[in-house]
Amino acid sequence: MANQILLLTTFLAMTCSLVIAFEPSPLQDFCVADSTSSVTRVNGLPCLDSKLATAEHFFFSGLHIPGNTSNPVGGKVTPVNVAQIPGLNTLGISLARIDYAPMGAIPPHTHPRATEILTVLKGKLNVGFVTSNPENKLISKVLKKGDVFVFPVGLVHYQQNLGSGTAISLSSLSSQNPGVNTIANVVFGSNPAISEDVLAKSFQVEQSVIRDLQAKF
Repeated sequence: MANQILLLTTFLAMTCSLVIAFEPSPLQDFCVADSTSSVTRVNGLPCLDSKLATAEHFFFSGLHIPGNTSNPVGGKVTPVNVAQIPGLNTLGISLARIDYAPMGAIPPHTHPRATEILTVLKGKLNVGFVTSNPENKLISKVLKKGDVFVFPVGLVHYQQNLGSGTAISLSSLSSQNPGVNTIANVVFGSNPAISEDVLAKSFQVEQSVIRDLQAKF
């Protein structure tokens, strides 16, 4: 009995030590991403020696330049995340400029690691997101210059320019690496391809329709 009590006491002491040692807040001023490091098994990117940090690690230029919307959807995203600004590593924030051709769109997509807050800088946009199963409720609104809209993390959402001219929006995201899954690309353009039979059953269409869609991606 005494041995069992001793073991339990030891276990509790170790557990308490681990809990007390855990610190979710940053323990340093910054963690500039070191893309040359051989360390790969981290949640994020390894830190550059802070003594080597310069202003360039916290800087990006070019967000004023319009994105090229000459593509099938008529939309272009210019990201400003940890890939563009290494100093964003671990800070949990990023930006994106989005340009829209007349009637151009950013197709339905998700950000698996971030909530997005979008501000319209120019034009008029139809935006919306869809809630999860089983409701699948569409929550949408038409936005004009100066309007702000939030897309909750992980939910499918889209934007479309309703005007005859170009439109611009600016998005802030709650991750230095928000990720993006464009629904059509994920479903019809996966590598290797998802089974035609699975997709035909899922969308309740003939397999020939699935083959035509997969050929586009």
